[in-house]
Amino acid sequence: MDQNSKILGIDLGGTNMRVGLVEDKKIIRIEPEKIINKNDQDSVVNQLINLTGKLITSKVKAIGIGVPSAIDVEKGIVYDCVNIPSWKEVHLKQIMEDKLKLPVFVNNDANTFALGEKYFGKGQNVRNMVGVIMGTGLGSGVILNNKLYSGVNCAAGEIGCIPFKKNNYEYYSCGGFFENEYDVTAFDTFEACCKNDKVALERMKEFGDNIGEMIKLVMYAYDPELIILGGSVSKAFQFFSKSMWKNLESFYFQNSLKNLKIETSELDNIAILGAASLYYDHIN
Repeated sequence: MDQNSKILGIDLGGTNMRVGLVEDKKIIRIEPEKIINKNDQDSVVNQLINLTGKLITSKVKAIGIGVPSAIDVEKGIVYDCVNIPSWKEVHLKQIMEDKLKLPVFVNNDANTFALGEKYFGKGQNVRNMVGVIMGTGLGSGVILNNKLYSGVNCAAGEIGCIPFKKNNYEYYSCGGFFENEYDVTAFDTFEACCKNDKVALERMKEFGDNIGEMIKLVMYAYDPELIILGGSVSKAFQFFSKSMWKNLESFYFQNSLKNLKIETSELDNIAILGAASLYYDHIN
C-alpha cells in the first residue's frame, strides 16, 4: 500500500456528507456539510462535488465513496440511496470523474467498513474477515484472501435479508430488535444495563443469543478468521458477548471456533477511512 498517497474518503450519510483527506494511515483533514436538499438529485451531487473540490490538490490520487445503497461497483452507479429519496439511479463515478478529473471508486458503506478495518484497523494481519455493522439496521462486508468480495451485484454479505425465526436476521440482530420486541430503544436498554437493571440485562442476553445465531450464519457461509462488529449497538458488546458465545457452543464445527476472533471496532471515522480504502483494494 502506498501510504504516502493522498486519498479522499467520502462518507455520504442521510443527513450529512463528510470528505476526509487520508495520508500515511491518518485523516489529516475533514470537511463536513449538512445535505441541503435531499429531494433534488442534482443538488446533492453538486454539493458533493463542491465539497470534495475543497480538499483536492495535485497530490491527491483518487476518491473513494461509501454510500448506504445498492451499487453497480464496476460502473459506480448508485441505486435507491437510503435516506436520500432523490437518488434512484445516480451515475456517481462517471459524474465525479468528469468533473474532478480523478479516479473515483464507489461501494456500499458496509463494504467500506470492512475495508477500513482491513487497512487501518484490527484486520490488518488477517486474510479472511467479515465486518458487521449493527446500528438501526444490519449490514456486513466480506474480505476473502485480502480482497473485498462484493459479489456480482454488490449483494454479497447481505445476511440481514436472510429469513430467520418469524422475520429475518436484521430484525433480530440490530438496534431495531429492542424497539420491535420491547418498544424501547437500544440506547435506553444499554443505559439500563449499565445500571444493572435486571430486565434490560435479560433482554440484552436474548439479543446476544440472536447475535450468536447470526455469527453461525457468517461462519457457515464464509468461515473467516475474524469478525469485527461495528455500529452503535456494538458498544453494548460487554452485555451480550457472554450469551453470544454460549449460543456458539452448538456450532457444528467447533474446531473452527478455536481460530475465530470476534472483536469490536475501535476506529474513529471508520466511514472515511473505509471509503479511502477502496483505492487500496483496487491497486492490490
